[in-house]
Amino acid sequence: MNQQEPLIPTLEQARKWYTKSDSVHDFEHVVRVYNIAKRLAIIEHADLDIVLTAALMHDVEDAGPGTDERKTHHLTSAIFAGNILNEMHWSYNKIEAVQHCIRAHRYRDNNDVPETIEAKVLYDSDKLDVLGAIGVARTIAYATIAGEPIYAKPSDQFINSGKEEKGEPHSAYHEYLYKLRNVKAKLFTASAKEIAEMRDKYLTDYFKRLIAEYNGEM
Repeated sequence: MNQQEPLIPTLEQARKWYTKSDSVHDFEHVVRVYNIAKRLAIIEHADLDIVLTAALMHDVEDAGPGTDERKTHHLTSAIFAGNILNEMHWSYNKIEAVQHCIRAHRYRDNNDVPETIEAKVLYDSDKLDVLGAIGVARTIAYATIAGEPIYAKPSDQFINSGKEEKGEPHSAYHEYLYKLRNVKAKLFTASAKEIAEMRDKYLTDYFKRLIAEYNGEM
């Protein structure tokens, strides 16, 4: 008996997995990550099937800002991927490769470090989506969902330690200081770093202008 050929998940198939996602980690985010991942995978000579499949499933179990599910979504999404790909007749090794990509894509508090070129491509593709014009839109949307302001002056404590004083909001600008301005330096692939230069400049210039307008200087 011939072994059944593995099936490859499609964008349209993935759409139904994200019907309950928040506006920051929704299907549109997945499409953008999928598209940039395809570009980077070709440049970096990564396995396209692994990269694109991982891109389709990397946030499937994300329940949004501030939730316990958010903190472990990289783990539960990897489990989800394993179940789906097993049903689609993928080999054990390829399933493991996809799961590693998904487990290693989280930026915060993650013990899984991208080790394969496929995992590095997914990580970089996901992080590029928090930079540039999209990064501005997502960061403001994230703050709004969490009930935080777009801008609040950060305390000296936050600037020095990344921890807010009691009662201090975590504004979109706080997120920029804590995470976004550091993303460029944490990318793995040369192709992503090149794209990040322009996107990082746009993001930085936006927050400079935001503060100037907030203070009535422009």
